[in-house]
Amino acid sequence: MQRPLIALLVAGAVTFDAQAADLIQVYQQALANDATYAAARNALTAGQERSIQGRSLLLPQVGLQGVHTRTDGSSRVPNQPRGDVDTHDNRYTLALTQPLFNWGSWQQYEQSKLAQMQASVVFAQAQQDLVVRVAQAYFDVLTAQDNLASIQAQKSATTEQLASAKRNFEVGTQTITDTHEAQAAYDLVVAQEYAAINSLEVTRSALQQIIGTAPATLATLRAGVTIAPPQPANIEPWISAAENDNFSVALQRLQVEIATREIARNRAGHLPTVDLTASAVRDSQPVVGVQRGNSVGVTWNVPIFSGFAVTSRVRETIALEDQARNNLEANKRAAAQNARQAYFGVSSGLAQVKALEAAEVSSNSALESNKLGYQVGVRINIDVLNAQRQLYSTQRDLSKARYDTIMNGLRLKAAAGTLREEDLAPINALLTN
Repeated sequence: MQRPLIALLVAGAVTFDAQAADLIQVYQQALANDATYAAARNALTAGQERSIQGRSLLLPQVGLQGVHTRTDGSSRVPNQPRGDVDTHDNRYTLALTQPLFNWGSWQQYEQSKLAQMQASVVFAQAQQDLVVRVAQAYFDVLTAQDNLASIQAQKSATTEQLASAKRNFEVGTQTITDTHEAQAAYDLVVAQEYAAINSLEVTRSALQQIIGTAPATLATLRAGVTIAPPQPANIEPWISAAENDNFSVALQRLQVEIATREIARNRAGHLPTVDLTASAVRDSQPVVGVQRGNSVGVTWNVPIFSGFAVTSRVRETIALEDQARNNLEANKRAAAQNARQAYFGVSSGLAQVKALEAAEVSSNSALESNKLGYQVGVRINIDVLNAQRQLYSTQRDLSKARYDTIMNGLRLKAAAGTLREEDLAPINALLTN
């Protein structure tokens, strides 16, 4: 039982002696190791091939075809001896087809360019999401650490109060009730400590899932930091940016354009197509020898009737375009709502931080007053315990409010489509080793 304990203590000593990793360093680890981000990068590489594939429909198509035929047979002419027939025919054809007019292929090419733009937007959104995911996982770990530290400080204070209550009961200056209350408070905080340790492990595992390795000790938020309010301070520019520049909105706007092109592509089923064709033929036969021929021409095709299939597909794509436009409107509203929610989260968070800072000072004063009152006999043990719990709870809530305010600031920029890796720098400046 001692060897794992010793190993744990040594590992803890190494962890605390090492330089703490800050938010930027953790983000760099995520860039290199996050599987979701890597998949998005692969999808971007694949999406960049779309326009090349679409353009191929407008470029010449060249093919070489060969046929080798051997014929074995016999012939018989009346009053003549029977003769055997054995022939070899080698034919090679080099053909070129260049589309001159194909409205459907042109619309397909335009769609492929839009699809490539979609791949770029999806990747940009993945980059933005990575910033939010890393920051959220980082501050979740700090929140769990603060919660555990608060509980452990409360446990230490409760242990002292329990020991004091037992001593005072033994000398007859306090009743057994004070001892029972202190014991109940101690038992409760021990249970809370186990839950806090588990929560810390869960949050560290969530961060490990993103960065690919077990997270090192993290840099923490400096005491008394000032969080900057959103700029601009008015909510309307944020809502306008969300409705126009949000990545989900941009993605759906491209989808509307693709749907519009799809209507035109299906309507092209009623239009003629014109192709330039050229071919070179070489035919080798034993009897007639080698024959060569070259040809150049124009072929055209006019569709007349296809069983109402083209008309049906046009109606289908019109309905899908309406669906895409409604999805665009829904995404605009969702982006605007996310911007409002994040903006109010920052505004209320700043006010909450200010109020909790004042509450921390008041709670600290209340604790000192209760300790003094306990010493002179005007306060009982439970009053001191309650004051301690109030102070630790206030400190924990203050840290959580700061983390939430910072995260809402990032989400506000994400909703507006302006969140970048550079936005982590001012947050990172608030951290300390």
